[in-house]
Amino acid sequence: MIDTDPSAPPQSAAPAFPPLPASAQKATLKSEMRRIPIPPHRMTPLKKDWVNIFSPLTEMLQLQVRMNVQRKCVEIRTSKHTTDIGAIQKGADFVKAYALGFDVNDAIALLRLDDLYLDSFEIKDVKTLHGDHLSRAIGRIAGQDGKTKFTIENASRTRIVLADTKIHILGSFQNIKIARDAIVSLILGSPPGKVYAGLRTVSARMRQRAL
Repeated sequence: MIDTDPSAPPQSAAPAFPPLPASAQKATLKSEMRRIPIPPHRMTPLKKDWVNIFSPLTEMLQLQVRMNVQRKCVEIRTSKHTTDIGAIQKGADFVKAYALGFDVNDAIALLRLDDLYLDSFEIKDVKTLHGDHLSRAIGRIAGQDGKTKFTIENASRTRIVLADTKIHILGSFQNIKIARDAIVSLILGSPPGKVYAGLRTVSARMRQRAL
């Protein structure tokens, strides 16, 4: 039998702390600010769509927003009403997506869903092309009346913006990979028919997984 010291304090399983007051439970966020540059050709559309852009930022994320016309940028910052710690990053991604050329209704999905990302690359990152070869590569990606681009978007459930030699893709991580693989194949010279066949296989597999 082990001798116990009667003067020793009793051992408790877990430490007991007094409850936190209501004022301490409310985390105070330090004021943060972001400045998102807007290309000159996107300033006019930005002014037209301004109501649709600042409304979700102020209502959904509780951020403060202003358009700086002289600096050609949108400035966003956290306010005392901002509760989400990642709100300013989401807001910056949303404005950046619009600046890259995505539609407001597509870009707003970045605020509503957590697993959406932006991916950008250039044609020269895949293959060094010049002159007519570069023009033909851009033409293969777009297709007649944008048919190939729409097919890739619908099959991979992404949104694609072709801005000269830059390509921007908006979607989930897995879907971006599907769209990027299709675009890379087209840049490298694959005929659209072969890329369509690959996309059909991938979309059929995605439908099976969804069931």
